[in-house]
Amino acid sequence: MTLPSLFGDGELPEAWSVAQVNRHAKNAVEGIFREPLWVHGELVEFKAWRSGHWYFTLRDADASLRCVLWKQQAAGVLVRLGAAPSDGMEVLVRGRPTLWEERGEYRLTASDIVPTAVIGAKALELERVRAALQADGLLDPTRKRPLPPLARRIAVVTSPDGAALRDIIIVTRNRWCAVELVVVGAQVQGEGAVASLVRALGLVNRIPDLDACIIGRGGGAKEDLAAFNAEPVCRALAAVRVPTISAVGHETDISLSDLVADVRAATPSAAAELAVPDRTALVHRVDGFGVRLAAGLRRRTRVAEERLARTGDRLQGALGRLIEERRSRVERAAAQLDALSPLRVLARGYSVAQDDDGRVLSHAADFPSGRRFRLRVSDGSVPARAE
Repeated sequence: MTLPSLFGDGELPEAWSVAQVNRHAKNAVEGIFREPLWVHGELVEFKAWRSGHWYFTLRDADASLRCVLWKQQAAGVLVRLGAAPSDGMEVLVRGRPTLWEERGEYRLTASDIVPTAVIGAKALELERVRAALQADGLLDPTRKRPLPPLARRIAVVTSPDGAALRDIIIVTRNRWCAVELVVVGAQVQGEGAVASLVRALGLVNRIPDLDACIIGRGGGAKEDLAAFNAEPVCRALAAVRVPTISAVGHETDISLSDLVADVRAATPSAAAELAVPDRTALVHRVDGFGVRLAAGLRRRTRVAEERLARTGDRLQGALGRLIEERRSRVERAAAQLDALSPLRVLARGYSVAQDDDGRVLSHAADFPSGRRFRLRVSDGSVPARAE
């Protein structure tokens, strides 16, 4: 169907551009609120940008209103208060309602913020739960358990349809494909989320051979993360029998579940990185151990060889000295024996008379007339006979 046939045979109707609609809407809103007004509510989702502008939301029991406070006014409020406001503060905000033409977004352009010194109901409940958990020791850092170095089975408590589960699966498969993920589905926001999370955490304790548990979800508004600040969820998380990792929201979001868990991860992907090792890094580490072990063995072998060589040198020297000492002693003994030898006496011209048995004949009675004997001289024996 063509445009002329759609609108008949007449001319096309005059159409407004988006910019014209937003401009007229802005003029209408600013025409109604000609003067600044004070708005009372609970301040949430506060963000101070590097530019110096502040963005936040005012809410009450029935509605919420986006707000912006420009850099110059924010600096004045910061000087007066001494610190930037925080989520949960009940405040009075002065400003003018308007419409941001580029996005068609209705908001309040604020010029001042005055705290009423009253904590909002949700912030008050959050502080009550925090105090109760602290009193029972569930926020004590000493109760934190270390994560297993090589987890084989990990429970994941999150929404089966959420992006958090996909991120965890991708990271674990890329880093350590041997791990088994057991998904325990749970509602992570809205009515019924608290009961669903408590039930899922109770089921985790019934899974056999479990090494760790990840609980989390992707980012969202403060209201979307409220279930992870509930006291029943925090106590159920503390009762899990294996080490737990909490990954709720983005890096800047911190829930009470993050404080109760054994380890807090900035995002679900970061939780998966903490839960399983990196196979590539582990292989490199093992290779490094092998290289260092081989180098250490070579150093030890070289040191042993050097020590053995030095010991051999010392042993050889000691043996040489011992042999020389023994040789000297033998030579001295030989010299002494030579000096006392009868042969030396015979060499000076003496002789010794011996009978046939070799006994020495040293008395005159030993030589009766006609007795035969031998006369030992320096170079032999001479047969002799007494006359």
